Amino acid sequence: MRDVGDTANPQRARAPVAADVRLLGIATEHLSRLGPKRVTVVAVAAEAGMTHANVYRYFPSKDALLDAVAGRWLREVEARLAGIADAPDPADDKIERLLTALATVQRDALVDEPNLFAVHLDATVAARPIARRHRVRLRSLVERVVEEGITSGIFSARDRERAIAYIFDASYRFTHPLAIQHDAEVPRDLIEARFGAVIHAIQRVLRSGVL
Repeated sequence: MRDVGDTANPQRARAPVAADVRLLGIATEHLSRLGPKRVTVVAVAAEAGMTHANVYRYFPSKDALLDAVAGRWLREVEARLAGIADAPDPADDKIERLLTALATVQRDALVDEPNLFAVHLDATVAARPIARRHRVRLRSLVERVVEEGITSGIFSARDRERAIAYIFDASYRFTHPLAIQHDAEVPRDLIEARFGAVIHAIQRVLRSGVL
């Protein structure tokens, strides 16, 4: 006979948190508080009540652990961008909203979560797997919007690959984490005005059929 006490007590019935999820939570807090250089696998393991050797069963290195923290954030960013790509707006509006969101979320992270941004930047510069996967997903979202624009007749691009490459090249200063860090001291209103002009140029080029 089932023990009705377990169903009456949600705390007892709740499934335990998976070890990798628990480790990520601890690592996220350590990263926010200490910064990437001072995070150690030993300290994360100790707070989780396990040996550091056990942590390596889930994350083979400190970089892998920190990249997993950044990766969880990047998946949230990608979900937000996917919502824009899937929206019913015209493709030219979508490309503006998507690029603006990509730039804004990273500038916000640089200010509000600088240690998380530092891991994101380092992974991008070093081309580690988490950054490469993020790049592939970003490209897929931009490709979807470009394809939709071409199909609907809003964009007149003749070469899809050249159009996608142009979007990333033209927006680099405002959407790549390295360029965002370089412009950290530039007033945000000035950055937004410059980026707005670049986005309008991107839209004109995509409509014009020169690519």
